[in-house]
Amino acid sequence: MSVTLRPSGQKMPLVGFGLWKVPTDSCADTVYNAIKVGYRLFDGAQDYGNEKEAGEGVRRAIADGLVKREDLFITSKLWNTFHSKDHVLEMTKKSLADWGLDYFDLWLIHFPIAQKYVDPAVRYPPNLLFDADAGTMEFEDVPISETWAEMEKAVELGYTKNIGISNFAGALIIDLLRYAKIPPAVLQIEHHPYLTQPQIIALAEQRGIAVTAYSSFGPQSFLELGHPLAQTVGLLLEADLISSIAKAHGKTTAQVLLRWATQRGIAVIPKSNNPQRLAENLNHVDFDLTPEELEKVSGLNVGLRFNDPADWPGKIYIFA
Repeated sequence: MSVTLRPSGQKMPLVGFGLWKVPTDSCADTVYNAIKVGYRLFDGAQDYGNEKEAGEGVRRAIADGLVKREDLFITSKLWNTFHSKDHVLEMTKKSLADWGLDYFDLWLIHFPIAQKYVDPAVRYPPNLLFDADAGTMEFEDVPISETWAEMEKAVELGYTKNIGISNFAGALIIDLLRYAKIPPAVLQIEHHPYLTQPQIIALAEQRGIAVTAYSSFGPQSFLELGHPLAQTVGLLLEADLISSIAKAHGKTTAQVLLRWATQRGIAVIPKSNNPQRLAENLNHVDFDLTPEELEKVSGLNVGLRFNDPADWPGKIYIFA
């Protein structure tokens, strides 16, 4: 299953593998094994710090004849410290070199947050740029229009087939569309039954922007990070409603949560190191939830956002 991206017309798989928090020492093997199972979309980012290892897994799979490059859909994301026109293309090329690729299928702005430049030779990935003495984040006055113009150049130069955005709010998307020569093909957002975001999904559909969901299992992704809300809220994978729906269809709770998204045309990028769950996550599209079940799962929404820069040191209220 796939979604057709605009304006390129390229098809993006509806189910992919997310590389967030995949350890560097196992990343190459994880990517290789995921390709072997059947994954064709891999979602990475500069901030994940594992692009070289992910690329190694891809190269090994291609060398072994499992896939050709054109069979894969590779996504990466520009980090906050590289938004300036002086650095976007330079860092696009760095990520391509780390992956060992000639082009990305999709290149996203990770957050609508411009921070002070950090030379990759000094620290890479830079992570969050925080001045501990002042207790504040270090920003740079770079408008999204400047960054987007350089993203468009990346398309024109053949560095990427599609460009898009991640963690953008609606008003900022509407503004971007006013000046974009190449509109964003994809919007990536946190999306799970505790945070359904129907309005921004409706906006994306209205403007022809495909949506990719991350953290499809809600708090599960944030437990190991010690997120306070993840420690106290009920796990979606263990929720009574999700469990009863899974039992009715003979599926796992993870498959129900993923199907709740993909049945509505929203792409998902779960990860797992467990071979069985790896296959189950990929092969969750062979059943449909009833309209009533879809509505009940959506009814779990409480507007609970786990990946919120307002919780970062320095507090950045991009979703205010």
